[in-house]
Amino acid sequence: MEIIDAYIKGLKVVTGDCFHDKRGHFVETFNLKKLGDNDIDLSIYQENQAFSFKGAIRGLHYQIHPFAQAKLVRAIFGEIIDVAVDIRKNSPTFGKYFKILLTGDNNKQLWIPEGFAHCALTKSEFSIMAYYTNNRYSEEHSRIINYNDPDINIDWGVDEFIVSEKDSSAPLLKELDLEDLL
Repeated sequence: MEIIDAYIKGLKVVTGDCFHDKRGHFVETFNLKKLGDNDIDLSIYQENQAFSFKGAIRGLHYQIHPFAQAKLVRAIFGEIIDVAVDIRKNSPTFGKYFKILLTGDNNKQLWIPEGFAHCALTKSEFSIMAYYTNNRYSEEHSRIINYNDPDINIDWGVDEFIVSEKDSSAPLLKELDLEDLL
């Protein structure tokens, strides 16, 4: 398992070792010791899975304390553009984003600690995404930032999206109460 730091402090790209033989392949996607040895502290509370069609976008989601969540995200099938936006108030990279292509074939995962908003866009005809969280979902503590916020200016590489009403009407980062940021 290879774990490297992304250019925004705290984010990490995790690539599982893949072993091929005549039956197919095997990938180790989670190893608590190896993650812990690389400063990824993930006590799994919940696992989520989403099936999405091409152009479907989910996010930018996060939760505030005491239910802030860290996530370890991967694509089981298909291709997703996975994005994390730094919303740590005192961070030198506040409002900046990191983007990575996660596929069912590249064995990459994105470690997103608390303090980041998360969004995923399906690039392929459909995708299956899964992610572990370290805390439970709490509707009361759930927050959203608009995925098309011009100040964040994420280069999605597509013009048409399938978006929920909740996500499409989300506020911009500058419109949020700073107490809602981590």
